[in-house]
This record gives sequence, structure tokens and C-alpha cells, in this order.
Amino acid sequence: MDTKADDSRRRVRGVNRFAPLIVIAVAAAAVVASGLYKQLSLAALKEHYAGLSLFVEAHYLAALALFALVYIAVTALSVPGATFMSMLGGLFFGIWIGALVVVVAATTGAAIIFSAARTALGDSLRNRAGTAIGKMEAGFRENAFSYLLLLRLIPLFPFFLVNIAPAMFGVSLRTFVAATFIGIIPGAFAIVSVGNGLDTVLATGGDAELSGMLLKPEIVTPIIALSLLALAPIIYKAARKTKGAT
Repeated sequence: MDTKADDSRRRVRGVNRFAPLIVIAVAAAAVVASGLYKQLSLAALKEHYAGLSLFVEAHYLAALALFALVYIAVTALSVPGATFMSMLGGLFFGIWIGALVVVVAATTGAAIIFSAARTALGDSLRNRAGTAIGKMEAGFRENAFSYLLLLRLIPLFPFFLVNIAPAMFGVSLRTFVAATFIGIIPGAFAIVSVGNGLDTVLATGGDAELSGMLLKPEIVTPIIALSLLALAPIIYKAARKTKGAT
């Protein structure tokens, strides 16, 4: 009897352990299947821009809160549309307010998926993970904060992957949140700034050339500078190891 009861409790704990990730996966699949994420496009924006502008003007705080909640959901569910949402933040709320809300919402959404992954993922999955996860392990073991900060500043891997990988290597929630919050600021400001100029694009009926706008020196320079700053501790430790080996 005791053995059966223990087995039952273990099964319940196993289900509870994976429940958060299962809920997120099911919700993400539902959003993708419904096609709702397709509304986060320039074509849809052109169609609804006038109505959205009136809503934001009449209900600013409610619109801001709704925008933040949708952004958190998009990030936590890892569905396409986060970049476009950032542009909408700049378009409807301006650069400073838009960037602040984007950074807070993106960090919150990332923390949700990180926490869910930390509950469900562990040593048992590390050996089954893809090569991308394996490539990250050394960086997280060496200096988790600096490495995660670098991954946020320079998107070497998909945002979703960077959200769950730290959970597999014992990174604390505090370190994850701090590095994510700081690391996404330059990129958020860059994309929000692009979005802030979308009203002109929409007024002329043209298309936004996002890649060209993101390559402007005033946008690229701070990202490069902060990336080098994030690399500094890693380079220093590598130099010390090399010196010690000689």
C-alpha cells in the first residue's frame, strides 16, 4: 500500500512539475492555430490605425495597461510579434514611455517562461537538449550575469531559447531578471524609436524598412558599446586563465 501511495505521489509531483510548461505550450499552440498573431503586422496596423489611435487618445492608461498585458503574453507564450509590439509601443506611447513599458513587459514575460522552465527542466533534459543549449553552458558556468547580458545585447540565439536555457544551468531568478532587464534596453529603444516614426510611414502609405532604420549609427553604437562592456568580465577571466597557464 505504501509503495502504491508513494508511486501515486511521485506521479502527481511529476505532473505538477511540468504543468506550468504544458499550460504555456498549449496556450501558445492555441494562439498560433487561431492565427491571432497575424494581426501583429503592418497590414493589419494600416487597417486599424485610426481606430487604435482614437482608443489610445480616449483611454490612455487603459490602452497602456492592455498593451503591457498583450506584450507579456506574447513574450511568455513565445509567439511571433514581439518586435512589432515594440514598434507599436513607440507609435502609440512615444519613445520613453513606450520603451519603459516594453522593457518591463518583456522582462516579465521572459521571467514567466524562465520560471516555468525551471520548474519543468532539469538535469534529465540537459543531455537531450540541442547543440545550441550545449554551446551556452560554458558561458553560464563562467559568468552567468555577463553571459546572459551579452546574449540579450547581441541576439546570437532566439529569444525563447535564451529564456529557457538559463533555467537548465541553475541561474537564479534575480540574475535572470537583472541581466534581461538591462540587456534588452538598447534593443528596445532602437525598435521603439523605429516605431515612433511609423506614423509618417502610415500617412504616406509606404512600407517600413526596419532593417535599414536599425542600422543607423545612433542606434547601433550604444548596442556595440554595451556589448563590449558585457564581454569585459569574460575576456578578463579568459586572460587570467591564459596567464596562469603560461
